[in-house]
Amino acid sequence: MKVLILGIGNVMFSDEGVGVHLCRLVEQKYQFSSPEHTLTFVDGGTLAQRLIPIIAEYEYLIVLDCVDAHDGEIGDVYFFDFENVPNTITWQGSAHEVEMLQTLTMMDMVGDRPPTKVVGIIPEVVDDTTLELTPAVLKGSSVMESVLLKHLVELGFSYQQISDIDIQSVANMSCLEDR
Repeated sequence: MKVLILGIGNVMFSDEGVGVHLCRLVEQKYQFSSPEHTLTFVDGGTLAQRLIPIIAEYEYLIVLDCVDAHDGEIGDVYFFDFENVPNTITWQGSAHEVEMLQTLTMMDMVGDRPPTKVVGIIPEVVDDTTLELTPAVLKGSSVMESVLLKHLVELGFSYQQISDIDIQSVANMSCLEDR
């Protein structure tokens, strides 16, 4: 099975970029293997609908992103199947979340969306341009990382840690890398 881990977010607005930063962190921090599956990491940024041709190539999708929830607090982590989004999830924390929701829904209409899981966190909405993640999201990102690793093991992947990099270091480097 071809598995895609897709990080979504705007890295220029603090917590908004946590999905992208987590995607890059896990790719750099661990080495994955599976006798029957492949794993690809993609920084989807805020591309939304332009990601459709990429997503359609995969048999399984894990989206890392910000979410909003009626019953949640900043830093709370949610893991759910896109087929069964909890009623408390509102997807209204930022414009890119709504675009990603619409993208996945459009893919449903034509039957191109692979089975999809979402690992999401409630961000603090920061209006200033900054690469610094807030303390609550820094803490929650380690929960997101654990949830993602556990799910990859359930899918049949094994992993080995190859680096001690942290998510804030990845965030700090995000504007220095070619994309």
